[in-house]
Amino acid sequence: MQGKKGQWVQIGSTVLEPEGRAPQVPDDTKQVPFLMWVKGYLNADSKIGDECEITTVTGRVIKGTLQEIEPTYTYNFGKYIPELGVISGQVKKMLEAQ
Repeated sequence: MQGKKGQWVQIGSTVLEPEGRAPQVPDDTKQVPFLMWVKGYLNADSKIGDECEITTVTGRVIKGTLQEIEPTYTYNFGKYIPELGVISGQVKKMLEAQ
């Protein structure tokens, strides 16, 4: 798939290889590279998998491997936790009492 200059994309790059990780990092974490994903606007036409350069919404220019064209935000805050609903009510009552 081809991305066009100025199109919203996501790139990725390796920040640290496993051997460069800090000694205090947990063992399972030390075994994998530290990766970075950034979204921004393509500075030149590129294909998925190509090394490219983007400009972020804050104006930073970053290089990486083109991973996705016009990515969406897919995060959430997880499943509802009933205990937090109970605690929320208790905290509100405590704050009102002050």
